[in-house]
Amino acid sequence: MQLLGETPAHDLTYDDVFMVPRHSTVTSRYDVDLTTSDGTGATLPIVVANMTAIAGKRMAETVARRGGLVVVPQDIPAAVVAEVVASVKSRHLVFDTPITLRPDQTVAEALALIPKRAHGAAVVVDDGRPVGVVAERDCREVDRFAQVGAVMREPAVVVGDDADAREVFDRLDAARAGLAVAVDVSGGLVGVLTRTGALRATLYTPATDAHGGLRVAAAVGVNGRVAETARELLDAGVDCLVVDTAHGHQDRMLEALRAVRALDPQVPVAAGNVVSAEGTRDLVEAGADIIKVGVGPGAMCTTRMMTGVGRPQFSAVRECADAARGLGAHVWADGGVRHPRDVALALAAGASSVMVGSWFAGTHESPGDLEHDADGRAYKVSFGMASARAVASRTAGESAYDRARKGLYEEGISSSRMYLDPARPGVEDLIDQICSGLRSACTYAGASTLEELHERALVGVQSAAGFHEGRPLSTSW
Repeated sequence: MQLLGETPAHDLTYDDVFMVPRHSTVTSRYDVDLTTSDGTGATLPIVVANMTAIAGKRMAETVARRGGLVVVPQDIPAAVVAEVVASVKSRHLVFDTPITLRPDQTVAEALALIPKRAHGAAVVVDDGRPVGVVAERDCREVDRFAQVGAVMREPAVVVGDDADAREVFDRLDAARAGLAVAVDVSGGLVGVLTRTGALRATLYTPATDAHGGLRVAAAVGVNGRVAETARELLDAGVDCLVVDTAHGHQDRMLEALRAVRALDPQVPVAAGNVVSAEGTRDLVEAGADIIKVGVGPGAMCTTRMMTGVGRPQFSAVRECADAARGLGAHVWADGGVRHPRDVALALAAGASSVMVGSWFAGTHESPGDLEHDADGRAYKVSFGMASARAVASRTAGESAYDRARKGLYEEGISSSRMYLDPARPGVEDLIDQICSGLRSACTYAGASTLEELHERALVGVQSAAGFHEGRPLSTSW
C-alpha cells in the first residue's frame, strides 16, 4: 500500500482515508479472486467475530457456504462446540438447512419458527419425506391452533440433491416459485434453495476442509484450562483455533499461546487483540499464525470511552500487518467496519481478512429470537463480550462473590437493538453487499487478488468534509 502525500502525524480511522483509482486491466469484478492467504481455507476475507449474540451454528453454516469463517465464542462449552462443528460440517454445500415441521404441529408453532430463516418458509415433513411447504402468508387469518397440514402447499419444485444450481434457478424461474425442495434418492429431505440462493451458489465457493465439510473456527480464552480446552476443540475438528482476550499483549496470552503451540495444532492459530508492531511480533514469536488487530473500534465496545485505551483502526491494521508480513504471519482486522468501503480499506492496509461483529447481529442467522418494537420493526438483541451480560454468563460457575466483584468492572453494552434491514435481512444479503463493494474496489485498484490490492492500493487522507461528500443522499438538496 502506498500513502498519497506525506504520512500524517496522527493515526487514522477508516473514515479518514480513501483509495485513488489506478490503471486497471481487470475487466470485470467477477474476475477478482477473494481467496485469503492466511491458511484458513476461506474463499472470502470475512470472519464473523466470536460474539455470543452473533456467532452460532446457523451463522457458521451460512457464512461458510459462501466462503467465510465463523468463530464460535469461548463461552460455549467444548462439548457443545463439538456438536456445533459436527453439525456445520455435515451440512450440504449448496442446499440450505430448512426449518422442519410435522403435519400435526400448529400454525402458532410455525409462526414462531419461520422467522428464523431468511426465506420465510418451513418444510412439512412426514416420516423424513417432505410433504408440503408453509410460509407466513399461509398462516394469515388462520386459527393459531390449526395444524400446518391443513394450510401447507405442495412443493412447486422438487429436485435431486445432485441438481445443478443453475438448473434449480431456471426451474424456479419457470415455475415462478420461491423455493425448491431437494430430496435424496430415497425421497428424504436434503434441503431447500431459493432463486437467490441458487444464484449465489454459482458465484461463491464454499469454504471446505479436506473432507469436503464446511469450515468453522472456535475460540479459547487465556485463563483456566487453556491447553485442555484447546485440545478438545482440535479433537472436535475446528479448522482454526483463536486464542482470544481483549488485551492480547500480556503474559497470560503469551503463556496460553505457548501452551497451544505445544499441542502441535495442524490448523492456523489466531491470537489477539493488539494494535502495535511490538504486540504483533511478541504474539507471532509465541506461536500465533494470525494476529487479531483492534482495541475499542467495535460497535458494542466502550473500552475507549471507559479507559482511553485503543487506537484508530486503519493505522493499527497497517502497522500490525507490516510487522506480521515481515515474520511470515497475517492479521485479521477486528472491528470498526460499518460499510463495504471499510472492508476494502482494511484489506488494502494489509489485513488478510476482516472480522465482522455487530454488522451481522441484525440478521435472521444470528442467534436469538426475532423481536419487534412498538412500530413493528424487526430487531435482535446484541451485546458486547466484556459487558455485564457476557461476564455473568462467562462466570456462571464461580461463587456469587467473585461474580459480583467482576460485575462491577464490566465494559461494553449489555443490550442493544440491532434492527434488520428490510432490504437485507439475511447475512448473505450483507455478504453480497460487501463483496460487491470489495470486488469493485479491486477493479479500481487494478487488482485481481487481495494480495495485489494491498500492493497496488494508493490511499489518501481526507477531511471530515471529504468523507461527507462521498455519502449518498436519500433526498435532494
